Amino acid sequence: MTLFQPTALDGKVAIVTGASSGLGAHIVEVLANTGATVIAAARRRERLDALAAQNDRIVGHTCDMSDDEQVIHLVDQTVTDHGRVDIVINNAGVTDGPASALDEPMTTVRWVSDVNLHAPFLLAREAAKNMMHTGEGGSIVNIASIHGFVAAAPNNQAAYVASKAAIIGLTKELAGQWARYDIRVNAIAPGYFPSELTQDMMTSDEAGLGYIKKNTYLRRPGELRELDGPVLLLASDAGTYITGQTITVDGGWTIK
Repeated sequence: MTLFQPTALDGKVAIVTGASSGLGAHIVEVLANTGATVIAAARRRERLDALAAQNDRIVGHTCDMSDDEQVIHLVDQTVTDHGRVDIVINNAGVTDGPASALDEPMTTVRWVSDVNLHAPFLLAREAAKNMMHTGEGGSIVNIASIHGFVAAAPNNQAAYVASKAAIIGLTKELAGQWARYDIRVNAIAPGYFPSELTQDMMTSDEAGLGYIKKNTYLRRPGELRELDGPVLLLASDAGTYITGQTITVDGGWTIK
């Protein structure tokens, strides 16, 4: 007897942004190992090539998410080469830390918003057009943050916090607009996980890592493998009745 495997992604085509390191690279590997063909998008070609060399189902695609034309081309090229888009993981992100809001240039605020909010909106929209065309729906997963719910202070990240709060709102709105097409739109709000954005905190014992341990109920940062379940739940048929939701994966940070 063949058992139903609801998280299997055989035959699916996924796009993952911010794929050259950290959460993005890990998510690419998880989806590919579960059967999907994964378009790994990021700016650093050499890292994408190294990632693609690990699995025949991983395809590197150089893309600057702050450039609208490159984002649109990412979807167009995926459809041309693979016929469809079934899954989008909007993971690419930047931060304005440690700039104080009192001194922060508006060019920085706009840049953070472009990458963290406007690019995910554009990528989701362009992918949704293809999902509607195929008539088979799909799944869009936005990587938000616990700082879409709570302030980052005493860290200074005003633009980042604003953009992550906005992506949670956008997730709900797009879920509402596209549900009739069987397109599910959800988000994951990670706490502190190892990534390029958190590298300084993770390697600074008292000021950084000590702060994370003190404020997380599970007394430690997250491990990348602990995102696998939420990602597969939302990306696969295991989550076909979930839309407009944000799953917080934070070791208890936001329950206090």
